Amino acid sequence: MIDAREIELSAVEWATVARALADRRGAVGGDGLLLLGKSLRSCDFSMAMFNSDGSEAETCLNGLRCVARMGFEALGIDQARVALKTSEALVERVPELAPGVYSVLETAGPASLDVAAWPMVGEAAPLVERAIPRLPGERRFTAVAMPNPHLVAFVEAVDEDELVRVGEVCEAAPDWLPNRANVSFVEVRGNALFVRTFERGVGLTDSCGSAMAASTYAACLTGRIGWDRETVVLNRGGMVRARAGEDAMVSIAGNATYEWTGSVTVDLGSGTAGDLVIEAWRNDEIAAWGAVADEAAWG
Repeated sequence: MIDAREIELSAVEWATVARALADRRGAVGGDGLLLLGKSLRSCDFSMAMFNSDGSEAETCLNGLRCVARMGFEALGIDQARVALKTSEALVERVPELAPGVYSVLETAGPASLDVAAWPMVGEAAPLVERAIPRLPGERRFTAVAMPNPHLVAFVEAVDEDELVRVGEVCEAAPDWLPNRANVSFVEVRGNALFVRTFERGVGLTDSCGSAMAASTYAACLTGRIGWDRETVVLNRGGMVRARAGEDAMVSIAGNATYEWTGSVTVDLGSGTAGDLVIEAWRNDEIAAWGAVADEAAWG
């Protein structure tokens, strides 16, 4: 995550930075690059998110909480409207989910069932618990945009090999799905959801915030949980508390944990990153969130 308010780079150059810094074999590593940007469209500040392959996502709700924290601290505020690539979101600091865990509530949406806008060619909207013949297997999917596109399937148990097979078909950007899609398999665990996601531009990821939002909305839409009911949503990265309304807005309360701050130089010509210099570790925050994650019912 970078405070980019005073940095003038093009989207192409930021994509180069993302590929350099989010390279798991490189000095930093990660699922992508988050940017805190200047105020846009009468919002308090803006956010951009580039995946590890350099593609720009419409949103990243896990990343939004972190960018919100950076924006709060930079501007001395505790709530804001944030401009995203194609939408806006409301964020506010809320009481800690657990001791020492900086927490942010974000509200995004409205969720959309209009697959023609993705586009998904040849499928009628709404696509709710229907098989998609061009995908492997016979899973029934619900298609939700948050505003980035998600395909959500409810399963008895997550089969990661199957999830990867489906995800890779979407990731290949076939003619019928040119902008790709995130794919999630979701287990209903009592009053909670467990979400495993193959993320567009990333692959299997421990946590995808917009996937948790889309899965919560899909669970309400299909009657698995109730509207406007707080639900614990688990994944391999920990947990959030989510709530979906019949107005198609979804709220998520989760952590915005800093691990370290540091500096690194990226050569835009070669697309490579130099050595990372870590200036400060946030060990107390790491331990506080680690305690929460360890208690989550991971799959």
